[in-house]
Amino acid sequence: MKTLLKKLTETASPSGYESAIREVIRSEISSLSSDIKVDALGNLIVTMGKKTDKGLRVMIAAHMDEIGVIVSHVEKSGLVRFSNLGTILPQYLAGNRVVFLNGIRGVVNHDLPDDLQKVMPLNKHFIDVGATSDKDCPLKIGDVGVFDRCFVELGNRVSAKSLDDRVSCAVMIETMKKIKNSPNELVFVFSTQEEVQSKGATTAAYEIEPDLAIALDVTPSLDILRIKMQVDLGKGPAIKVRDVGMLSDPRVVSWMENTAKKNKIACQLEVLDIGTTDARVMQISKAGMPSGAISIPCRYVHSPSEVVDMDDVQATVVLLSELLNNPINLK
Repeated sequence: MKTLLKKLTETASPSGYESAIREVIRSEISSLSSDIKVDALGNLIVTMGKKTDKGLRVMIAAHMDEIGVIVSHVEKSGLVRFSNLGTILPQYLAGNRVVFLNGIRGVVNHDLPDDLQKVMPLNKHFIDVGATSDKDCPLKIGDVGVFDRCFVELGNRVSAKSLDDRVSCAVMIETMKKIKNSPNELVFVFSTQEEVQSKGATTAAYEIEPDLAIALDVTPSLDILRIKMQVDLGKGPAIKVRDVGMLSDPRVVSWMENTAKKNKIACQLEVLDIGTTDARVMQISKAGMPSGAISIPCRYVHSPSEVVDMDDVQATVVLLSELLNNPINLK
């Protein structure tokens, strides 16, 4: 899966501009289903199987987009001011590089602070693309870009930008390969614009009308920071109980946890006090549906160098495959 993860994470596709990553994913899954479509918001929707008397229509969503930057102003000096696409954390910006979809690269830094120990807000940062004036700047207002950072292996762990949420896209791709005679109709959605209020999953869930919804995403692993609200890297996927946007259906939590125990898959339970996932909007689509989420522990979320453990990634594939390949009985 490392080869797949490298391909996915090194593709630049910020929120609202997912066409490049969508085509990469489409090339990976084109032989797995004859029912593949792209909807009005750019979601890549793949349906596998048909619902039987013992099955459900299940929507499984992982978002394709990544956080990014958008040019808001070019100064006379040639420095580029920018705004955010999704949550950009200022403490990760200074000294980092970005690449725009037109191929232009630049270095991020900030205005001189009164206090050198102070983290400067986003609107005090700029991008230096080597221009000497606004006349020779190769960027214009509205150009978008992402962090410029390559995929690297750290033993059994890997680091890259956009592991949020390309690692879940990789999990879905690998899980799709393991679907064998499922009694369920499985609708895999590679969703758009999750980082800007889950817009893609909102419209996809409305159209699909699933009986059950599962979101796949990363969750901050704060084990090395000694914070009580945490999941640990290397201890398996986290079954979401609650985040700031939703409460998982207790029946879904029990079903996931029991499946993991039955198959001896290491797992954790997650109560998250920062952030949410596509499950938030799927849960309340139309008349609503039982919903839950599986989270992959990730260090340094929303930074240019996120880190995941490949054992957690592989265990997530095994867990999701077991959940989807068998009859679903929520009690």
